[in-house]
Amino acid sequence: MIDSATGGSKAGGGVPRGKCFWIERGILAAVCALVIGVYTYTAQSNVLPSGSLRAADNYYNLLVQGFRSGQLSLKKEVPPGFAQLTDPYDPHANYSYRFAPYGLLDMSYYKGKLYLYYGVTPGLILFWPYVVLTGHYLSYGQAVAIFCLVGFLAGAFVLRDLWRRYFAEVSVWVVAAGTLVLGLATGVPVMLARCNVNEVATSCGYAFTMLALAGIWKALHEPQRRCWWLAVASVVYGLAVGARPSLLLGAAILLVPLRQAWREQRKLWVPLLAAVVPMGLIGFGLTVYNYLRFDDALEFGLRYALSPDANLQSARERFGLRYLWPHLRLYFLEPAGWTGRFPFLHNIRVPSLPVGNVGLVEHPFGVLTNIPLVWLALAAPLAWRSRLAETRSTLRGFLAAIAVLFGINTLVLSLFFSANIRYEVEFLPALMLVAAIGILSLERALADRPVWRRAGQGCWAAALALSVVFNLLASVGQCADWHYELGGMLFRQGRLQEAIGHYDQALRLKPDFAEAQNNLGVALAQLGRMPEAVERFEQTLHIKPDYAEAHYNLGLALADLGRLTEAIGHYEQAVRIQPDYAEAHNDLGVALVQAGRPTEAVQHYEQALRIHPDDAEVQYNLGLALEKLGRMQEAIGHYEQALRIRPDFVQAQSDLARARAIP
Repeated sequence: MIDSATGGSKAGGGVPRGKCFWIERGILAAVCALVIGVYTYTAQSNVLPSGSLRAADNYYNLLVQGFRSGQLSLKKEVPPGFAQLTDPYDPHANYSYRFAPYGLLDMSYYKGKLYLYYGVTPGLILFWPYVVLTGHYLSYGQAVAIFCLVGFLAGAFVLRDLWRRYFAEVSVWVVAAGTLVLGLATGVPVMLARCNVNEVATSCGYAFTMLALAGIWKALHEPQRRCWWLAVASVVYGLAVGARPSLLLGAAILLVPLRQAWREQRKLWVPLLAAVVPMGLIGFGLTVYNYLRFDDALEFGLRYALSPDANLQSARERFGLRYLWPHLRLYFLEPAGWTGRFPFLHNIRVPSLPVGNVGLVEHPFGVLTNIPLVWLALAAPLAWRSRLAETRSTLRGFLAAIAVLFGINTLVLSLFFSANIRYEVEFLPALMLVAAIGILSLERALADRPVWRRAGQGCWAAALALSVVFNLLASVGQCADWHYELGGMLFRQGRLQEAIGHYDQALRLKPDFAEAQNNLGVALAQLGRMPEAVERFEQTLHIKPDYAEAHYNLGLALADLGRLTEAIGHYEQAVRIQPDYAEAHNDLGVALVQAGRPTEAVQHYEQALRIHPDDAEVQYNLGLALEKLGRMQEAIGHYEQALRIRPDFVQAQSDLARARAIP
């Protein structure tokens, strides 16, 4: 549908022809190639090391292995000890099973089997076909890159078609800029830099949501094939819900072509069936899938998740109005902090949050304060200015579909108990598509005002540059976090040299990463490289002076090197910063005893026992200190208490026997 009232159509009804056509296609193809290159390069940072972190062991491939074996559960054995837990969903009880060597984190456990609560769509659409066709397993990074490319190309197609139909007077360079926006300013580069099972489901939802928008766009512009395109949109949106059930309410966008059919006085029952039936069948399949797994058609497995987030166990706690304003503030208003060292960004300062949300905020950022190009969405209504009535209706309908998708997804995520940077990909691409349309609309509105047009171009170009740069810098920070997490996984498996390599990589990307410096020091200390460990802990404290754990670790390393006075100073700093740090109190007591100060040591042992009364080692250490002070009966009492807690404590048995033998 071409708006003939604009006077800006190119030859052939607004479709560019000849040499210009190929030049324009080349420019847009070059921008797409740039975005694809960035995605591919970023995804390479997610290549997993060998061993137990291999792609075959990722959750979606375990799901595929289960499907191929004729079961709905994962192809993974339940550890015998885990199955014997009184409450396997208790985060404290299942802690040791969530990580290596068992790796049950965020799996769902029900009736003795392990399931995946993340959406099934990625497994059916990508992971399973890939292993069948290639004989190899797909990594998380590769899967996320593929889904993100599909989502980006779908959005780029809509923008290009919209330009050709309604904004023929606008330069191809403006469209190229809008395409760059859809690729590099939507939060996708940030998500790509840190790919895990969560990002697979989110990126899959993004891909199929954008495909649904493309289907709706075609349904609005091809009345003869409207039902076919509506059915396509319904199928792909159903698959999006299969990846991310939180997208369900956004299916309201499928009603937009129905409104157009009603305005054209066409029969509604055929397009209505096209919009409802395919998605309904997929929804029915999902309910059967859930019932066969959890005996509940509406249960996706969150209730049975093995997660540190206890709120996942309760549907009542997962959603609530008390989360709405704090999360809207996190997602839209909170600015990221800036530093003088690459990558120049640090995470937002998390504001006061409601009860139940503490600790469940993971690196979100305010899009209005950090991605200034989103403000161009306000110019989108200029798109139908001075248009024919039919054109106005079509453009309004499509923009209404995007707005509904954005608004519903934002509301659902803001009511959820957790706020996470990857969730922003569920609403930010839609908002950036409106912003790109806003750029085209502004260019058209100012076409006959060259001075204002140049001023507007300068403003939106600056906003575009800042938005893209922010996304790329934030992706570097996320990549550093990914290497940090990989280092932690390898450390827990005892693969210290590999862990050190990933900590080093995290620090190359983000030199002021205090946690990575600290953990690198711990790994070096485990290998006996104490001078290097001390240097790392000191660098950590230079970055973050109030880091209690780093003070404690530095104290341990200094004590090992015989620098007892310095060690005591850092232990004291640790307990001053974190008074309930039981381990620091205990090791401070040990150092004070070695320094000939048992009276002070007793105070710290007693403080450690007030925090953890069932710590056998502290009970034993307190007995030693009391014995040095001549308080033999009290010492014997603590030796006995240590043995009640840990009957196989050989040293406590020996010292208790010796103490009892003293007249």
